[in-house]
Amino acid sequence: MKIGVLETGAPPADLRERYGRYGAMFQTLVGDKAHEWTLFDVAAGDLPAKPEVCEAYLITGSAAGVYDPDPWIARTEGFLRAARGRALLVGICFGHQLMAQAFGGRVIKSPKGWGIGLHRYEVRDRLPWMDGAATLAAPASHQDQVVEPPPGAAVLAGSDFTPFGMLAYEGGDAMSLQLHPEFEPGYAKALIEARRGTRYAPADADRAIASLDASPDERARLGHWIGNFLDP
Repeated sequence: MKIGVLETGAPPADLRERYGRYGAMFQTLVGDKAHEWTLFDVAAGDLPAKPEVCEAYLITGSAAGVYDPDPWIARTEGFLRAARGRALLVGICFGHQLMAQAFGGRVIKSPKGWGIGLHRYEVRDRLPWMDGAATLAAPASHQDQVVEPPPGAAVLAGSDFTPFGMLAYEGGDAMSLQLHPEFEPGYAKALIEARRGTRYAPADADRAIASLDASPDERARLGHWIGNFLDP
């Protein structure tokens, strides 16, 4: 399968040298199998010429907000609308929010503030590419949230903090997740430290790192689910 990664952001430069770009993180998470991966730096204006260039697209996280006026965000949103029904779509964090907005939902900067550290969602609905897990846990890093899912979207998982944390879209060819299963624990901690005292108060950073140390994540399970969705 040809999978296009729409990179809507990148790790900080020093962390990029140690952990790689988001596209590489997703290749590791999902596993190469027989997939052919192509990276598109959409924040720099590099979008596929047409949806049929790849059979599936994975939309990454970003420091931007989907409501920001940057032209590349509107162009990427338009591409997702054009690609729906012509390719499989998987959105992560910013990608989750952009898909929801593109397909008729609503996203805001949440008054709840930042969600960082290890977050656990309850599974509320189940599709064939999932297993029987009742909860799932992975790193979170967001202050924006989907507050109204698109019409016809099913809420697969969420929490009190993030009620619409995982969505499946009408038609069965698109799914999205607010969590970051591609973040290995070392990267998740390093990103928190990089933002300590600027985006995150020191006490919040301490709690987030403690949460990552206190309980194992389920990144591998989520990678398996995404892999099953892309290649059932």
